[in-house]
Amino acid sequence: MTEQPRIGITTSYKDGRQSVDHTYIQAVENAGGVPIILPMVQHAETAAALAAMLDGLVMTGGPGITKGLTGPLPEDIDPVDPVRDQADTIIYEAMTAKPVLGICYGMQFINAQAGGTIYGDLMAERQNAAVHSSSRGGQPHQVYLARDSVLRDIFESSEITANTYHIQAVASVGAGLHAIAHSPDGIIEGITSDDGRLLGIQWHPERLADHSAIFQTFIEKCRATQS
Repeated sequence: MTEQPRIGITTSYKDGRQSVDHTYIQAVENAGGVPIILPMVQHAETAAALAAMLDGLVMTGGPGITKGLTGPLPEDIDPVDPVRDQADTIIYEAMTAKPVLGICYGMQFINAQAGGTIYGDLMAERQNAAVHSSSRGGQPHQVYLARDSVLRDIFESSEITANTYHIQAVASVGAGLHAIAHSPDGIIEGITSDDGRLLGIQWHPERLADHSAIFQTFIEKCRATQS
């Protein structure tokens, strides 16, 4: 009998404390995975030992990405703490051939690690961009899913409705990645790697009951790659 896939979940970090929204844990468990909240470690050897115990990784939302910026961060978003940035980097690098799902900050992180660029403030840098941050008055919006993409297969539709919680956004995709979803104003809402191992989602599917299939598909991929 195949074991339930063990899914590492990254956390936020502020004032020396780690925290994570419970919705991520629920989404992973409901999809058939075993959620494992990851400690923020300092050493690559420790991250490698953690990665060896995992079948997949969920990189959660968070503060402002500071790598690959095309413009400065605005005052209403804090930059990622160096502790989280280091911990995220070494666990991501340690996952090697295992599936990774990046959500919001997590998607931007994956893109920046591949050499892609990130808008520091989408509304300030991208002409005619809609408001994509709920804190700035953004509302749920449509997302168009690319033909022959994993997201099109997951939803069996060319168009979905997504929530919106981001001030930053992917400006250009990194090496080995391609965009598979866009909002009506042309903003990239989803990316994947050429080999399908990496999936980035700009919205927060863990907060949407009708988007649970994203986690189910991710868990099945993790199950298929169990050693």
